Order: sequence, then C-alpha cells, then structure tokens
Amino acid sequence: MFFAQQSINFENGTFAEVLAKAKKEKKLVFLDAYASWCGPCKLMEKNIFTLKSVSDYYNTNFINAHFDMEKGEGREIAQKFGIRSYPTYLFLNGNGELILKNYGYMEEQDFLQIAKEANNPENVKYSLKERFEKGEKDPGFLINAMRQSIDTDFDFAKKVSEKYFQNKKIEDYTQDDAGMLLYFIRSTDDPNYKIFQNNKAQILKFIPENVYNEFDRNIKISKILEQSLDQQNKIIKDDYFYANAIPLVGKEEAEKALNRMKVHFYPTVGKYSEYEKAALEYYKNPDEADPNELLKAAWIFSEYVQNKASLKKAQEWAEKSVMRQETAENTYILAKLYKQTGNKDAAKMYAEIAKNIAEQQGMDSSMAAQLLKELQ
Repeated sequence: MFFAQQSINFENGTFAEVLAKAKKEKKLVFLDAYASWCGPCKLMEKNIFTLKSVSDYYNTNFINAHFDMEKGEGREIAQKFGIRSYPTYLFLNGNGELILKNYGYMEEQDFLQIAKEANNPENVKYSLKERFEKGEKDPGFLINAMRQSIDTDFDFAKKVSEKYFQNKKIEDYTQDDAGMLLYFIRSTDDPNYKIFQNNKAQILKFIPENVYNEFDRNIKISKILEQSLDQQNKIIKDDYFYANAIPLVGKEEAEKALNRMKVHFYPTVGKYSEYEKAALEYYKNPDEADPNELLKAAWIFSEYVQNKASLKKAQEWAEKSVMRQETAENTYILAKLYKQTGNKDAAKMYAEIAKNIAEQQGMDSSMAAQLLKELQ
C-alpha cells in the first residue's frame, strides 16, 4: 500500500500558481508535459515517478506540475516552449524561464541525472540570460543555454552561440559543433560566418565540400536578397538582385531564389498582382512544392486574384491537396475556386463536403455554409 501511493507529488494549481510557489520557496519547477494518449508518458508515471529515489529527489528539490499539452493551459505551454513530442520535461525558474528541457521515456538514473543537472543553485538564483549577461562562459553552460533557448528565444540562442564559438578552438570541433555553427548562421554579417569562412579546412572534416559550398552560396544569396528589398516602396529590386546573384549561382537558381522571396514578401505588403506572377512561376512544377505552401497559394489566389487562367492553376494546386487528404480547409478552398472558374456543380459538391467535415470535427462550418447559399 505504501509503494502504491509513493510517487512524485504534482501540484493541482494553475501554471501561474505553480510558478508563484516555486518563487516563494526558491525552488525550480519540474513540469511533466504529457498527452493523454501517450504510451511512454503512462509508463513514466507507472514505472519511474513511483520509484523512491525519484520521488524523494523530485519532491524535495522541485515544485512539480504536470499538464496535458492538448487541453486547457497545456496548449499555451506547448506553444510557448516549442513542445512537439511527449513526454517532454521542463525545468523552469519562478519567472517561468526555461532552465533545461529533455524528452522521452527515461530509466531511473537518467531521469535523476537531468534533475541534478537542472538543480544547480545558480539556476535557482538566476535565469540563463542573467547568467550569460553576468559573463558565465563555461562551454557546458553555453551549450545548454543554446539548446534550451532555440525554440523559445532564437536571438538569445544565437548570441550565446557566438560567445561559444568565439572561445572554442577550431581543432577541438566535433560533429555537433560543426552542425551548431551552421545552424546559427543567418547572414554574412554574423560573427559565426567569419569562423565558417576562415576555418573551411577543419569544417570539411565533418561535411562534404559540395554541402559546404552550397551552404555558403545560400548565405550569400540571403544577403543579396536582403539588400534587394526596398521596404520604403515595398518592392524587390530585380535588377540589383540578378546582377549580384547570377554570377554566384547562375540564372536558374537566382530566379528560384527571387521568386521564393516574392511569394513570401508580396502578400505581407498587399501587392497581389506581383505575388500572382511570382507564384505562377515558383509553383510551375507543383509536384515539387511543399503541399502546405501550395494550399496557402491557392487560398491567396481565391481571395485576391481575378484572372481566370491563374485561378485554374490555383484550382489544380487545391485539387492536389484534396487528393492527398480531404480536410475542411482544402475542400472549402477547392469549392471556392470551382465557383470562380465557373464549375458550379463541383463547387456545390465540395462546399457540401467541407461543411460536413467541419461539423463532424466540431469546427466552424459557416464559410462553407455561406458558399453553399451563394451557389443555390
């Protein structure tokens, strides 16, 4: 009976109440992020949380909480901390700042080890940012700060990476170091790019030369794209871009890169005629395009494009999405495009499907219902 009741003691309060208690007691929060259908989550609860060594350590050193990531506050927590798999374990300070994050089913010693790593007295006193700003530069601390911040504060993680690589001897690089170096490079102006450039021979020990060269070209192209953007007039200067990009990557790759930028930029500034031209070119081989991107393009066309030939192309993009899997969203977009291209029967059929799927899934079906009304 004693062993059946022994386990990590989880708080019943809200997330804010858990943080407040941790702050008051000067402890960290251990948060078990789970989903009700997750098998490994249930095994952790049954096999690991109930071990005396585990429950003693966690109950003594942490304010413990667990939230279903698909219900209530759990959804906001999942979004805030970039939780995409279960179980995920978060160790937070009283301000709700991430100290350490880990994943998956763990055996007793591994689960205790991550708790001991998190339970550094410095972590209770200071956030990762505060420790970094105070000048802490231990490599282990910097690596942890990078990894814990990637999903929640990329700019901070990038800044930490620059400090890490500034102090790292190139001859001591590992495969992971090379990967992290590339991950945090976003521009030719980045301090990490200078390291990447100046230490090519060492980095080539970990990646093929063609990958190195392609990455280098992409970074340079990104810089040229940035310089081609006229934010004041909300245009992209094609001539400037081509003059600088074609010598670097050739005409075909330059055109792809420019159209990619246009399909992302022009909708944000409401320039839909420019978007239409760029999208028709960029998605001319729809089988090679990302399905979600293609559906988004079809939606934008259905909202802002009048040209019948262009709408026919968007109809093809939506049809491809529906062929993969019917959803309330893609069937509605397809129905709308059929209406705009004059195929009333197909529009009615897919509007009905969209309405039924939405109702079955407890989603808003009003747009599909309105479209059906218009088609009467």
